[in-house]
Amino acid sequence: MTDFAYKPTLTGELVELRPVTEDDYPALQEAMDDPEVVKLTASRGEIGEEAARTWYRTRGEQTDRLDLVIVDRTSGEVVGEAVLNDWSPEDESCNFRIFIGPKGRGRGLGTEATRLIVGYGIEELGLYRIDLGVYSFNPRAQRAYEKAGFVVEGVKRQALKWDGERYDEIVMAVLAPEWKAAALRSEA
Repeated sequence: MTDFAYKPTLTGELVELRPVTEDDYPALQEAMDDPEVVKLTASRGEIGEEAARTWYRTRGEQTDRLDLVIVDRTSGEVVGEAVLNDWSPEDESCNFRIFIGPKGRGRGLGTEATRLIVGYGIEELGLYRIDLGVYSFNPRAQRAYEKAGFVVEGVKRQALKWDGERYDEIVMAVLAPEWKAAALRSEA
């Protein structure tokens, strides 16, 4: 793997993951305005429209990360994003983050999107480790990550203060040998 310069389109039964563009701003902003998305991602502060549009417009130029939108194949609507970031080429590792807006919840879209991007990272890019953090008030996401092969590695105790309450951040990761073993089991 040299970098993340190539931006693929990944297609599953339920979702298509494709490179994010500035034109995706309205759908992504609508999803990010959802109070549940705000809490689950611990998003703080407003990003102005111009800054957000510039951000999305420049994602295709980035060689150290992969930003893909999640498209619901049934409706054709953008319902969220899946990202590989915080890349460490020396360690063959990166971080994963995802969010799904209200139009894409409860139908397995996030689980499939996770499997697609993680599979791409390990099988095509040669990543050895992909990790993430999920807050303790989000057991639905933790189950989806576990279905995709992530294992709990530890807990950052009371890492987030939200609305006056403190919450743990659960650290999870999937390693290439575990991913490949799980893929072989599912093919059998």
